[in-house]
Amino acid sequence: MSDVPDPRVEAANEAPVRPERDFVLYWMIAARRPRFNFALERAVERAKELGKPLVVLEALRCDYPWASRRLHRFVLDGMADNRRRLARAPVLYHPYVEREKGAGKGLLAALAKRAAVVVTDDYPAFFLPRMVAAAAGRLDVRLERVDSNGILPMAAADRVFSRAFDFRRFLQRELPGHLAEAPRENPLARSRLPKLERLPEKIAKRWPAAGEAELGPGSGLLDGLPIDREVAEVATAGGERAAAKLLASFVEEKLERYDEDSNHPDAAATSGLSPYLHFGHLSAHQVFAAIVDREDWNPGRLGDGASGARSGWWGMGAGAEAFLDQLVTWRELGFNMCSRRDDHDRYDTLPEWARRTLAEHRDDPREPRYGLAELAAAATYDPVWNAAQTELAREGRIHNYLRMLWGKKILEWSQTPREALARMLELNDRYALDGRDPNSVSGIFWCLGRYDRAWGPERPIFGKVRYMSSESAKRKLRMRGYLETYGGESGSQAGLFE
Repeated sequence: MSDVPDPRVEAANEAPVRPERDFVLYWMIAARRPRFNFALERAVERAKELGKPLVVLEALRCDYPWASRRLHRFVLDGMADNRRRLARAPVLYHPYVEREKGAGKGLLAALAKRAAVVVTDDYPAFFLPRMVAAAAGRLDVRLERVDSNGILPMAAADRVFSRAFDFRRFLQRELPGHLAEAPRENPLARSRLPKLERLPEKIAKRWPAAGEAELGPGSGLLDGLPIDREVAEVATAGGERAAAKLLASFVEEKLERYDEDSNHPDAAATSGLSPYLHFGHLSAHQVFAAIVDREDWNPGRLGDGASGARSGWWGMGAGAEAFLDQLVTWRELGFNMCSRRDDHDRYDTLPEWARRTLAEHRDDPREPRYGLAELAAAATYDPVWNAAQTELAREGRIHNYLRMLWGKKILEWSQTPREALARMLELNDRYALDGRDPNSVSGIFWCLGRYDRAWGPERPIFGKVRYMSSESAKRKLRMRGYLETYGGESGSQAGLFE
C-alpha cells in the first residue's frame, strides 16, 4: 500500500509499467529537493515494489522562457545541494545542464527506454504542464505525475474558487483530513534500494552529468550558456540548505510579529521563502512543520466549523495565523486556479465585473504614460514605485505589500489594461526569482480585480477596481530606510527593452 495519498498521484499516459526493465526513473522538474517530496517518495515506493534501482534525473535546459544568469544560478545552487546529499543515498543522481539549445533533446526518452516506470512532478504553471503532456504522449512506459505543491492536494477541490473567503472556508472544512498526510522528511532513509553505479556509457557520454565543481558559483559555467546574461545573479543563494537556514531564522526571529510588521518594508519581517517554494527547494509541508514546532501546536487546537475567518481557526499565535493565511490560503488559491484553467494567465479570466469596469474606462486619459523600457529602468516620477522596481531588478524580489502597489501603478501608466497585464507579467517573470509561479500570477491578476470585489468610489482608469497610491503607502508604512536603500538608482535595465 502506498504512503503517498491517492489524490496526489495521477497517470499521465496509458502505457504500462514494464517490470523487465532496468530501473525506476524520477524526472525531477519542480520539486527540486530530496526531502519532504511526495514524488520522490512515490518513486522510492515503485523501486521497492519492483526491486529496481532508482535514477533521479534533474535537468536544466537553456531555452525555457526568461532563461537568465539569475534563474540559472538559483537552480544550479539547488542542483549542487542535491548532488551532495544524494551522493550518500542509494540512488543514482544525474544532474544534466544543457550547454546549447536542443542538446538535451532525447535524454528523457533514452532513460525512459530503460525504465520500468517514470515518476515526475505535477506542477500546474509555466511550460511544465505542456512539457509533461508531450513526454507522456511519446513514452512507451507508464508516466505518473505527483502533486507535492501544497498542504491540500490540488485534486481535493472540485471547482475554481473566485474569492479567498470561499476558498478559506473550503480549506477549513477539508484540511483537517489532510494534515496528517505529510511527506516523509527523508524518503530514501532505510530504503535498502539496489544502487545503479553508472548509466549506460552511450547515455552518460552524450548527456554527461554536471560535476560538483561545475555547479558551483565560481565555475564559469554560466559564461558560455545561451541565456540572458543581462539579468544578473543576485546575492540570494538557491538550494535546500539556504532554504532551511532561512526558514529557521524566520520562524525563530520574525514569525511572532509577522501580523504586525510584514507590511512595513523597514521592518524586514517577510519570510523571503517564496523563491525556494517556487523552485521546489523547500516544501510547504516543511514550512508548516517548522511553524507547528515553534508554536507547540497540535490539531486539537483547530477551530470548530468553517467560518472563512482569516484568523483564529488554526489556534496559533497571531503571527503564525497571518503567515499561514499567506502560505496556505493565498498560495494554494493560485494553485487551485492554475490546476483547473489552462488560460489562468489570460486577461479574459478576470471576473466579469472587473473586465466590464476596466473596459468602461479604457479610453480615460493616462498622464504620464511610460514605455516598458522606462518601467524596467525605474525611471518614473514616483520614488516609491521606482524603489520597488529597483529592488526587483537588483535583488529579484519585491516587498510583499509594495508588489500590489507596483502592479496598480503599471495599470495607471499603461495605454490599456491588457497592455498593463502583459507588462506586469513581463517584468515579474524576467526579474523575480519567484516569478512564473501560480502565486505570482495570483498577485498580478489581483491588481486587476481577481479574487477581489468592486470598490467605490469609481475612479478614472481603475473604475471599480481597488485603487492604491504611493502617497497612502508612505503615510501608512515605515519605509524610510527602504527608500534610502533602493532609491536613486535607475537606467541600468533599460537596454533589455529598447
